[in-house]
Amino acid sequence: MLPEFKVAQLRHFVWVAELRGFHLAAEKAHRTQPAISLSIRDLENKLSEPLFEKHNSRAAKTELTPFGQHFLPKAKEFIAHHDRIAEDMALLAEHKTGHLRLASVPSIACHFLPELLLNFIGDRELHVSVFDDNSDAVLRMVENQQVDVGIASLFDEQGQSEKHFTPVWEDRLGVVCPKDHPLASHKELHWQELQQYRLISNGTSRLLRGSEVESLLTHSQYYISNMMSLVAMLEAGFGVTTLPWYAFPKNNAQLTFIPLHTPVITRRIGIIRLNNKSLAPPAQAFVDFIIATQKETNN
Repeated sequence: MLPEFKVAQLRHFVWVAELRGFHLAAEKAHRTQPAISLSIRDLENKLSEPLFEKHNSRAAKTELTPFGQHFLPKAKEFIAHHDRIAEDMALLAEHKTGHLRLASVPSIACHFLPELLLNFIGDRELHVSVFDDNSDAVLRMVENQQVDVGIASLFDEQGQSEKHFTPVWEDRLGVVCPKDHPLASHKELHWQELQQYRLISNGTSRLLRGSEVESLLTHSQYYISNMMSLVAMLEAGFGVTTLPWYAFPKNNAQLTFIPLHTPVITRRIGIIRLNNKSLAPPAQAFVDFIIATQKETNN
């Protein structure tokens, strides 16, 4: 049966060997000399070999046996490996190292994530991977455990019972059209004012389902899931679309956003994680940080 080493015993052995005395090793360990002697004796029993030469004179320096000389670098290597693991785990528990994997819808990835990550990471040695995609893709990445957490809308909360959704952000739905479009002069819009115009549906159009605006979706000639393509179609004059405020490309000089006032439709975006599965310390810390930051913002 292989011996099971205690790190403390190995440290005592190394200190006695390097300081060449039990008394000095006891001082370094903040233990009594008999306690160090007992620790070394127990280690020798486990190894079935003596580690130090026996001397009749107490004044003689402690010397290693040939077996002890062979064991010393092994003990040091064991201690160093243990300390590296202990340090890594301590840093991980303190959220100062590790790998944080996130998936987010583009609107949050562009508007909020850069500042959140910058403030959260600070001087931490964290590796961060961010995947930018629509809500359905974010949900799949969470399901497949490709990411620790997702940031997206959970459109069907009852059908996603294996996931936990914590709402964080909320934005209002509006109409997006070119600045020279007839609707562009309106400050707010009633949904019936959209009926005479071609509606381009997109991934967020499911927000219209169950509302009085839903009838517009049946007449939608185009569906475009990619935001860059959607913007290009809008700029080319193919029609108008509905988007939540955070998803609107605010630096675009050719498009404008007009809020819908009838009906008022809002989108909830939040943190999505699997139920009954603990997060790695950096991921849990980042979730807590997002929630705390948003609370401060709202107060």
